[in-house]
Amino acid sequence: MKPVSLPRVSGPMLTLGASAFLVLAYNASFWKTFASATGGVHAGNVPMYLGAFLMLVLLFNAILTLFNFRFVIKPLLAVLFLGASAASYFMNEYGVVIDASMVQNVLETDPKEAHELLSWKMLETVTLLGVLPSLLVWRLPLVFRPIRRDLLLKAATVVVSLIAGAGLLLLMFKVLAPAVREHRELRFLLTPTNMFQATHGYLKRKWAAPLVIAPLGTDAAHGPKWAALAGQGKRTVTVIVVGETARAMNFSLNGYTRTTNPLMSGQQGLINFRNVSSCGTATAVSVPCVFSGQTRDDYSADKALRQEGLLDVLHHAGFDVLWRDNNSGCKGVCDRIRYEDVSHPVPGDPLCNDEECYDERLLRGLPDLIRNPRKDLVIVLHQKGSHGPAYWKRYPAAFGKFGPVCQTNELEQCSRESIVNGYDNTILYTDYFLSKTLDILRASAADGSVDTAMLYFSDHGESLGEKNMYLHGAPYIISPAEQRTVPMMLWLSDGYRQRSDIDQQCLAARSTQAFSHDNVFHSVLGLLDVSTAVYNPKLDITHACARGI
Repeated sequence: MKPVSLPRVSGPMLTLGASAFLVLAYNASFWKTFASATGGVHAGNVPMYLGAFLMLVLLFNAILTLFNFRFVIKPLLAVLFLGASAASYFMNEYGVVIDASMVQNVLETDPKEAHELLSWKMLETVTLLGVLPSLLVWRLPLVFRPIRRDLLLKAATVVVSLIAGAGLLLLMFKVLAPAVREHRELRFLLTPTNMFQATHGYLKRKWAAPLVIAPLGTDAAHGPKWAALAGQGKRTVTVIVVGETARAMNFSLNGYTRTTNPLMSGQQGLINFRNVSSCGTATAVSVPCVFSGQTRDDYSADKALRQEGLLDVLHHAGFDVLWRDNNSGCKGVCDRIRYEDVSHPVPGDPLCNDEECYDERLLRGLPDLIRNPRKDLVIVLHQKGSHGPAYWKRYPAAFGKFGPVCQTNELEQCSRESIVNGYDNTILYTDYFLSKTLDILRASAADGSVDTAMLYFSDHGESLGEKNMYLHGAPYIISPAEQRTVPMMLWLSDGYRQRSDIDQQCLAARSTQAFSHDNVFHSVLGLLDVSTAVYNPKLDITHACARGI
């Protein structure tokens, strides 16, 4: 049987066909959002949709024509098809968008987290929309004209495509301008241009200049109250728990109908802040932001990367600082302090499964660390928390209270109820983890030799199918509340509260006020009585409740 012979194709026909295929095959999310932004699908809008389609095809054709050379165009199209097929899968499956932060998430995610996102459906999508079109293009016999004629034809193609595309834009500008202006997410949804914009933004930010760390808060020192107590040998231990992907609306402490906080709801002296917004919608943004001292409105990832943060300021003030991690790292904020990674499973360890360890492993040896510290000690515990889509892997079987549970990372195979069940079980386990942390801190403070405190907040929230969105990482400006509203709690031992001179009733009265990650940096400095020029009392939640003021 003779192999099928493919027709010879000219370069211009290849780029035009590839452009049409790119616009049609990989942009379901874009067209769905575009239709919604322009009043919905109906007969009257068909000419506009056809015009928009043709305009994008012409734009893509002009760009691809610039690369339409022998030994260039085929590899380029193969890369585009493969990348666009993967990007479109995640956008269609989880409702995510492709921006610089998403590229950062992909490049900084550890192999275990990345493996959870792989599925047979993804393989099918990449094979159908990526591998097969790439093989077809690779086998196509192309016809190239003599170089001079070829260059003239390419120049004419680019000019005609741009002029025709601009003409269509002018004709439809009155309709398109409001839609694009009011729905800025469209630029994050148009594949493959979103991939290049996002990668360029990430690389520009990462490689802008040689990394030089600017000092911050080198004047930091214990305030007079703490300095006096330290001279008497009375030490403090402050535990900061950085949660992962926990959204406030699934905490029964915040009014959720399911009892996901049975243990923390009974903790005496706990202040639960019910209205807290995150700095970002992904760990790679929120963690550097919250420890940087910058507000969300002014936050610059490049500046955060090149400047010391909260943990450095505490170190300057004389605190012993330790970061314990059960996640994918601290995103640079703990580079200059002690660091312990407890995320790697050890055979036979009851706190680990075959792939990862449960958050309770962060507490192993904690009582010994707390007992008679040499200095005032700050410990950061970075949870695995509720990271998806494999929610069922985040908690031991004993915490599977809500069921049935989705036990595949192919969320389309699961009912939304089973996805929420798995997620709620992660919150139930976090409740246990936080309660056990408080048990350790309370027991350590019982003999009066050390004062203890715990601050808990999550880095960002999670979408569980609302508006057909899943997971997290949406651009902040268009992100839903589910990804932005996070839990935050504060607990102080009696001795800690006395030395900080905090009015507990005053603090409890503030628990329903609107706060954000902007407050964490300054609240920690205020709570720990750190004197430094970088402290802003207006952003310190505890400042208004300090009796000595």
